[in-house]
Amino acid sequence: MTQGSRSPLQTTPSPRRRWRRFRTNRLALGSLFLLGTLFLVAMVSLPFALSWYASQNLDDAVRAPPSLTNRVEYDAVQRALETNPVGRWVKGAGPTAHAVASWMGHDALGRSLWYRCMLGWLVSLMIGSAAALLSLTIGVLWGATAALAGGRVDTLMMRIVDVLYGLPYILMVILLKITLTEPLRSLLGRRDQVADVIILVLAIGAVSWLTMARVIRGQVLSLREQSFVEASRAIGAGPWWILRKHLLPNLIGPIVVYATLVIPQAILQESFLSFLGIGVQSPTPTLGRLAADGLSAVNTFVGFWWLITFPCALLVLTLLALNFLGDGLRDAFDPKSTASMLV
Repeated sequence: MTQGSRSPLQTTPSPRRRWRRFRTNRLALGSLFLLGTLFLVAMVSLPFALSWYASQNLDDAVRAPPSLTNRVEYDAVQRALETNPVGRWVKGAGPTAHAVASWMGHDALGRSLWYRCMLGWLVSLMIGSAAALLSLTIGVLWGATAALAGGRVDTLMMRIVDVLYGLPYILMVILLKITLTEPLRSLLGRRDQVADVIILVLAIGAVSWLTMARVIRGQVLSLREQSFVEASRAIGAGPWWILRKHLLPNLIGPIVVYATLVIPQAILQESFLSFLGIGVQSPTPTLGRLAADGLSAVNTFVGFWWLITFPCALLVLTLLALNFLGDGLRDAFDPKSTASMLV
């Protein structure tokens, strides 16, 4: 075996076989279609949402319920689009934006809930995906390094993981937010909204990699005893070359599956933190921020049900779809999986 060769495990399913196994899981396939549809709708609405999400219309649409009849004046939508640079990219956007502005109703400041939900969904998905990517990067490097080093280095690194597991999650996020907020805002020229998003990504990603580190360490400990790793080590290959050429290709399956499970977890954590008021701050919308605003509008006298129903429904659908997608990918990538499909 030469150093340029690549020897995946014999039991690893081929990409075509993985796709065939994935297609048999109708829940996973439907979840992929649902997420793709939501992403497409959100991206089409993005130019309008960036122009309209913070525009207030207090006189005409204060907490107006969902309606197919427009509750805002056309001129108000057109002004919002013309004053925002993004809105100028879309020619003739006024009629389209006006047509959908009232589909999900309006909040207490007269802002279109449709545009806020679409932008909030994209922001939450972006935060969850970025935090999951950061978590996967740290977890893979930490777990693989510990397993390849072995001995005292492995013991020390995993004891650090155990200590971090014992610390309260919320406390760590609050400490990171307090520590990084002012330096990052100063670095970004007082762009507070961008700084809040970056801090939330760093806070969630910095405390979500612990499980991934343990999973990767266990996988590497198993793989390094395989014959192709022993052969590479016998011809003088170093640990990092073995990791890059042999171990990482065989870790793609667990990494992809775990990523689909970390993203909904990160989205839920972002929503929870924003709901508590220590996440992304107004007027930037996220699903958690919208749910918190909707809850404050629900009372025993007048119920503005749409303000909490639509953001929470969007959050639940997204989390369920990502979890079903993760289950389907797990069955597709696991060569030993014999679990029967739900439908």
